Amino acid sequence: MIRTRTVTGLRTDPPARRLRVTNRWPRHTLALTSIMAAMTLLITLVSPVAPARAVDYPSWQDLQNAKANTASAAAQVTAIENLIAGLQVQVQETQAAAEKSANELEVAQQEFDDATRRAEDIQTQADASKATADAATKQAGQLAAQLYRTGGTDLSVNLFLEGQGDGADADLLLAKLGNMSKLVERSSDVYESAQSATNNAQSLGDQAKVAQSERETLRVAAEAALAAAQAAAEAAANALAESEAKSVELEQQLQFMRDAQATTTAGYEAGVAERARLEAIRVAAEAAAKAAAAAAARANSGGSGGSVSMTGWAVPASGRITGGFGPRSVICNGGQCSGSFHYATDLGTGCGSPIYAAHAGVVTWAGVLGTYGNFVKISHGDNVSTGYAHIQNGGYNVRSGQSVSAGQIIAYSGDTGAANGCHLHFEVWIGGNRINPVPFMADRGASLG
Repeated sequence: MIRTRTVTGLRTDPPARRLRVTNRWPRHTLALTSIMAAMTLLITLVSPVAPARAVDYPSWQDLQNAKANTASAAAQVTAIENLIAGLQVQVQETQAAAEKSANELEVAQQEFDDATRRAEDIQTQADASKATADAATKQAGQLAAQLYRTGGTDLSVNLFLEGQGDGADADLLLAKLGNMSKLVERSSDVYESAQSATNNAQSLGDQAKVAQSERETLRVAAEAALAAAQAAAEAAANALAESEAKSVELEQQLQFMRDAQATTTAGYEAGVAERARLEAIRVAAEAAAKAAAAAAARANSGGSGGSVSMTGWAVPASGRITGGFGPRSVICNGGQCSGSFHYATDLGTGCGSPIYAAHAGVVTWAGVLGTYGNFVKISHGDNVSTGYAHIQNGGYNVRSGQSVSAGQIIAYSGDTGAANGCHLHFEVWIGGNRINPVPFMADRGASLG
């Protein structure tokens, strides 16, 4: 049986090899699930693997020399056993690091999205306060002009002089004095309001600048987390590929060393035959997968989910909208909890229902990602990407780096991650921001629901 294990060397300070993680093809595409585990990429995010040195595997000449000496043969058996055990340890370590890195990436993206909304809210308040300040300032100017026309600061003196004469003007004088007092009082109130609104607008403007600066910092952090995760995923993929390639040979070598009567030629030929058999299976499985994907794409010419519009966009799944873009209650499942803002549109689907690529593009993510569970992300160019979450276990139909066409089956619906029931959590990204998918898809002739 082939096992995936961490590689450690026979010699001290061995150089590192980058690991590669394979994805499993779902039963819907291939029946040979166990074969798929050795064939496809399981894209798992991990933190970049620290450089080590290359493993020095024993050659068949080493084995022949060791068999000539009992003590040397025993040491060689121990060394091979350690290599095989080490392969599993290293793969387990990279998978644990993968989960940690995926969670860090999700947190960084969530913080960036929240900071974006905060910055937009503060800027809206600042704009409204500035408009209020401008209106109050204009009103204060109008009152000042009115005071100037009636005598300005000498208004009371002018009124007194006007009142010099007979007593018939006494009532008129008192009326003018009353009006003057009200005008001055109103002018003072308006000035204070204008000053307060101006100060508030300035304060909110300063807060908006701070929020925008925070948003930019978090954007850089999110992009760095994504880059690190993608680099680590490649390292993990290489590691697992190395593990699988060497496990067959190591198992054959170990069998050879334990059997004193076995011949070098027989053991070596058995290893060659096994590797040839696995390669033939891999080639056949890959051809079958391509044929199945092509057949699925041809079958998508009708129906709501997967049917391609004139603009080249397709509805990602059949089903009504069960959750909209915006604030919502926190959902917890399996020890994982979602955020309080839903950056997606949920489409109610049956478990195992097909999920289709919304547009042609390249798969940039196909693996576990925190509360998303099993997740696929596709880049469509022009800074536009789409995301598909809660895919069922074993439900991937694509792998990272693969090109897909609009309406192609990329996965099957499930309830992994923070989900209550099987559904598709569908996201649309413009640059680094997630936007409401409903109007975006409607504008492209692929209305959701």
